[in-house]
Amino acid sequence: MQKENTGDAATSARTTRVRHRKRNSDVVAGAKPNGSHLLVNNRSKYKSFLVRAYSTIWMIGGFALIVYLGHLYITAMVVVIQIFMARELFNLLRKTHEDKQLPGFRLLNWHFFFTAMLFVYGRILSQRLVNTVTPDKVLYRLVTNLIKYHMAICYSLYISGFVWFILTLKKKMYKYQFSQYAWTHMILIVVFTQSSFTVANIFEGIFWFLLPASLIVINDIFAYICGFFFGRTPLIKLSPKKTWEGFIGASITTMISAFLLANVMGRFLWLTCPREDLSTGWLHCDPGPLFKQETHAIPGWISDWFPWKEISILPVQWHALCLGLFASIIAPFGGFFASGFKRAFKVKDFGDSIPGHGGITDRMDCQMVMAVFAYIYHQSFVVPQSLSVDKLLDQIITSLTLEEQQALFMKLGQMLQEKVIGS
Repeated sequence: MQKENTGDAATSARTTRVRHRKRNSDVVAGAKPNGSHLLVNNRSKYKSFLVRAYSTIWMIGGFALIVYLGHLYITAMVVVIQIFMARELFNLLRKTHEDKQLPGFRLLNWHFFFTAMLFVYGRILSQRLVNTVTPDKVLYRLVTNLIKYHMAICYSLYISGFVWFILTLKKKMYKYQFSQYAWTHMILIVVFTQSSFTVANIFEGIFWFLLPASLIVINDIFAYICGFFFGRTPLIKLSPKKTWEGFIGASITTMISAFLLANVMGRFLWLTCPREDLSTGWLHCDPGPLFKQETHAIPGWISDWFPWKEISILPVQWHALCLGLFASIIAPFGGFFASGFKRAFKVKDFGDSIPGHGGITDRMDCQMVMAVFAYIYHQSFVVPQSLSVDKLLDQIITSLTLEEQQALFMKLGQMLQEKVIGS
């Protein structure tokens, strides 16, 4: 009996090995010799592809409506996105058991978040707020005083949060509380501060917000499409689904889109004019030389093949190529950083706010990197470095009281009169 059992076991083992070898020898349709296969041949992925496509269409439609409504509505959208991102990241390290022993501790995270929001947006929008309330003397004085003590107010709020944190420290909970304190500050530095540059770009002209944001969306969409249909070669281990085919295809598409979109967007004053106040009316301004067409003759050897003899280009299109290059090559590393981050915490997505995409943070990882670059590029290579009359007047209105402004006006009048008499 024992021999029979032994023989049956051996036969079963041989049968299992044969079946295992047979499964390994099967060739999956569309597979490569090394065993990887095209995503497009995986029928189960089509459902997620369609869900992702529908979500993208709805997001683009809603985004276009908000852009049409104007600067304040776009700013409100950015603030809402920042709040959702903060909520997703705060929840990432939450522990229910510890939080139950620390009632009210969650409020401390939001206290620091809104303090940072008050500080950053106060610095960005202070001058525009002054320009908005200038006609009203009472509001003007109130706003100028608030701006004067803005830094002191924000520091007081931060110190109150710091003291609040110290007073809530509880024995056997120190490690959890200090980890939450450090985690909150990392979110403020890495996420909130970077994304706040988006608002600065908006008020420099919607063009400087819309074009970079659109290039990231285009790059993300075509990286997914090219990878879905042609992807074979893995790009980076942090994101196994990213492929070289998707990366290269998206880069080419993004560069072409940057050059063409800049020409289209640069023709609308609503997109190119900076907003100097917090009103919502339509804008009219001199767009400047960057947004004025220049005609270039096409070389003869090229015009022989095409019917055009010359081409009209906006100078801003050359700047758009720099933005497109960054969006293609560098900005995706924001996504790789987020992928590594999720792997460290063993989560698939930061949330489930957007069907097929994950959370808000999953869609904003590259946008944050792009927003900072767009702002720095605009300030370094686009904005004139010389001090303009408008900027001097803004500083005078913001920094001097009404009496000081009157004294400056009288002194400047005397100096100009003496100069005219002397000449």
